[in-house]
Amino acid sequence: MKRILRILSPFLILIVFIALGALLVSTQQAPEQKEEQEKIAIVDVLTVEQQTVSLNLPSYGVVSPKYKTQLVTEVKGRLISLDPSFVAGGIVQQGQALAQIEPSDYQADFIQAEATLAQANAALNEEIARGEVAKIEFKDFDDGLPPELGLRIPQLKKEQANVKYAKAALARAQRNLERTVIRAPFDGIIKARNVDLGQYVSLGTNLGELYDISIAEVRLPLTNNDLAYLESVDNPDTSVVLSASLAGKSFTWNGNIVRSENVIDEQNRMVYLVAEVKDPYLRTKRQDNELPLKYGSFVTAIIKGRTVDGIVKLPRHVVRQDQVAVIKSDNTIEIRKVNIVRTDIENVFIKDSLKTGERISITDVNNMMSGQKVKLLGEQQDDIIEDTTDSAEEISLAGDQ
Repeated sequence: MKRILRILSPFLILIVFIALGALLVSTQQAPEQKEEQEKIAIVDVLTVEQQTVSLNLPSYGVVSPKYKTQLVTEVKGRLISLDPSFVAGGIVQQGQALAQIEPSDYQADFIQAEATLAQANAALNEEIARGEVAKIEFKDFDDGLPPELGLRIPQLKKEQANVKYAKAALARAQRNLERTVIRAPFDGIIKARNVDLGQYVSLGTNLGELYDISIAEVRLPLTNNDLAYLESVDNPDTSVVLSASLAGKSFTWNGNIVRSENVIDEQNRMVYLVAEVKDPYLRTKRQDNELPLKYGSFVTAIIKGRTVDGIVKLPRHVVRQDQVAVIKSDNTIEIRKVNIVRTDIENVFIKDSLKTGERISITDVNNMMSGQKVKLLGEQQDDIIEDTTDSAEEISLAGDQ
């Protein structure tokens, strides 16, 4: 009997455990089923407003003079004087003497030309007198018209030609004498000086370079598409604001677009507009908070474009693939394609696509779809406050019980 119990005891234990497991399974309670709550995205919105804006065009360029010239000698000789202003960076006025070449040889040529002219005039007067005598001698000539040679007409013409030649030589000598003094052709700033005092210069020697300071120019590149935002492509007469950082501060200068170069650059495919700034070195009028617009400065430019009504301006990150997420009155999303008329570094300008008062999502929510339900950022905060209040009331009631 003991042997039989020893053999059957494992089976009995297994049967008992199976019976207990079946009992537990039959008496267990089903877990409470809770309805799965839909996850709703929280977004922040921007209320749009239509505006009247100028579609300004950004550009950049380097300031250069409108006129610049090489100071070249027209006579040869040794430099005997240089003006103190004739140095790099010196400001000079129109007609100011910058350098002088030894004039003694040209003074001698001028005196010689004066003497030659005096001799020619004397010979001419003498020939005129001889002609008058010849007319008297041939007064009673009966054999037809008197000959021109007898009246000394050819000799008179020769002396008249000699006088003209002498006058031309005198004028040339006078010009050469005046050219020994090199003068500034306009008000300007000396870019460079290439000669020194006592140096011998020949005809055509480059003495230096002079920049005009009355008008500055800036070539501003634009893409071919940007030209559509100007009032006139052929005559782009509009204003421009130039800005640059000088002495650690930002300064602005006002100018005007005066012309287009009307040629597309072969290398960068840009069209260049030319802006002018009058009196860049503030020679005529200067205020305390102004600095000169120096040549060679790199400036950024804002060109005034066409004025357009009904424009909505949005940050660039809000528009994705020419689409925006419009939040409707029932807090559902509408993915709407918009008409973009202009973009810049920070903003996108949209026309005929959005109305004043409409709400645009500025929150980057991945995989947004039309019809999707969302909650606004402010509304979600209100819900949290309500949920917190309800929870506090439930805890209070539980405590009372």
